[in-house]
Amino acid sequence: MFVPASQKYSPFPAIDLPGRQWPSRVMTRAPRWCSVDLRDGNQALAVPMNVSQKLEMFDALVKCGFKEIEVGFPSASNTEFAFNRRLIEDGRIPDDVTVQVLVQAREDLIEKTVQSLIGAKKVIIHLYNSTSPAQRRYVFGMEKADIVKMAVRGAQMIKDRLPRLAGSDVSLQYSPESFSATEVEFAKEISEAVIDVWQPTPERKMILNLPDTVEVAMPNVYADQIEWIATNIRNRESLVISLHTHNDRGTGTAATELGLLAGADRVEGTLFGNGERTGNLDIVQVAMNLYMHGIDPGLDFSNLNALREVYERCTGMSVPPRHPYSGELVFTAFSGSHQDAIKKGLTGWEQKGGVWDVPYLTIDPKDIGREYREVIRVNSQSGKGGVAYLLEAEFGIELPKDLQREFGPLANDEVDRLGREVTAAELKSMFWNEYIEREQPFSLKHFHADGTTGVFRCRASVFRDGQEVEVTGEGNGPIAAFVDGLAKSGAPAFEIATYREQSLSEGTGASALSFIQIKLPDGKSVWGAGVDTNIELASIKAVVSAVNRAMK
Repeated sequence: MFVPASQKYSPFPAIDLPGRQWPSRVMTRAPRWCSVDLRDGNQALAVPMNVSQKLEMFDALVKCGFKEIEVGFPSASNTEFAFNRRLIEDGRIPDDVTVQVLVQAREDLIEKTVQSLIGAKKVIIHLYNSTSPAQRRYVFGMEKADIVKMAVRGAQMIKDRLPRLAGSDVSLQYSPESFSATEVEFAKEISEAVIDVWQPTPERKMILNLPDTVEVAMPNVYADQIEWIATNIRNRESLVISLHTHNDRGTGTAATELGLLAGADRVEGTLFGNGERTGNLDIVQVAMNLYMHGIDPGLDFSNLNALREVYERCTGMSVPPRHPYSGELVFTAFSGSHQDAIKKGLTGWEQKGGVWDVPYLTIDPKDIGREYREVIRVNSQSGKGGVAYLLEAEFGIELPKDLQREFGPLANDEVDRLGREVTAAELKSMFWNEYIEREQPFSLKHFHADGTTGVFRCRASVFRDGQEVEVTGEGNGPIAAFVDGLAKSGAPAFEIATYREQSLSEGTGASALSFIQIKLPDGKSVWGAGVDTNIELASIKAVVSAVNRAMK
């Protein structure tokens, strides 16, 4: 049983921000992006990536269009240091890509970090120290003034070593770690102390990263914190305000989007949200959210399946099937009403084009390398629309509307019996068993018809319950003549209500698929279907199928 919440927890205090502006703003452009997959994401893995895996991931990030990539914590281990040197010495970093490295405010770590960067063309040195009350109290046992001195000392040690990177284009970044749990006034104080050391200018800005290291409040509170800093900090015109959110409360994406409205310029995150505890921000989500609103995200996720394969191979992690945009099932509908709406929406949009407005699909799956055939899948909750869609998408079988209504429940009963999702091939097999291959009580052995316009005669042989029966009849066409002959041979009375035909393939050996709906004296309608390379025989087989189904 829960301990009473009020006895153990307290709400996060609101930010005093009268006249806040972010709620009335809209996003019109993408932020600067920085991937931290190789550092923040990597440190969260049970088995961190080795050098070859990190190289593969780095190349994948570059291919996506990331221009800033945090490649590691080079002072943390020999592997991290060696990876940095491998990137630089092998010339693997494109000229337009900046590599970022993380370091704590300690001289030995800063020294090794600078050594790891010698020879790099464009780098960001990312200094951090933690600032929240809990970190000050329990981890460092320091007062605010001591925490500020730690940050200033680290900033100065980095500044003193910059001449050793004279051939590099160096940018500087500071993070008051655990910013989201820090008093905004103190976050401003310590950030300005670092600004005073580094002396950024509008032409040579520094990055001020304000991490939601642990989500402790609703995303609107984080937005208030960002706007408060952006409004009150000195030298705002010389700063790039950066966001780095985590997902402890499940609102990392919302916090990032509101933080951008609040004035941030830059976003750090990982592919698919890999990271400590509940994960980092999923950059794919924020980028695709912009894309679906008509804003170019500046990142290329047009082959998201391939990117997911690289991610899963390198990290050993898997993307959950319901993960937005990238999960296996996110564009999949099992519900019958959803399937019907999607099917109609896709057909309508393909006819008219223009702005995407297909029900239940926030974006066109093809934009990220997915296919429409992935969209609709069939289980016991599916309806006729999903069944018909799969047969048409996979095999070109275009069921008439009334036949969809007849076959849909039959297929659903079989799926319900199986107790699982079924494939398109299994659906086709169900249709063939029910319609094409039904040979009791009648099966066709031979059929021939000839005549002139308006008068046709047929001769046919059928088996009825294993006994061969000769059938002769006449009518205004081959089908009518066969119906007449069947009636004379003891088949129940019926009339043809609907006839449809289609080709199942192209070329001289193409098969024809015929659909026949018959109407019985009691008003009941029954469908049949037949397949043959001869369209006339396909139609006759469809009549036999319908009669057999009427007599079952």
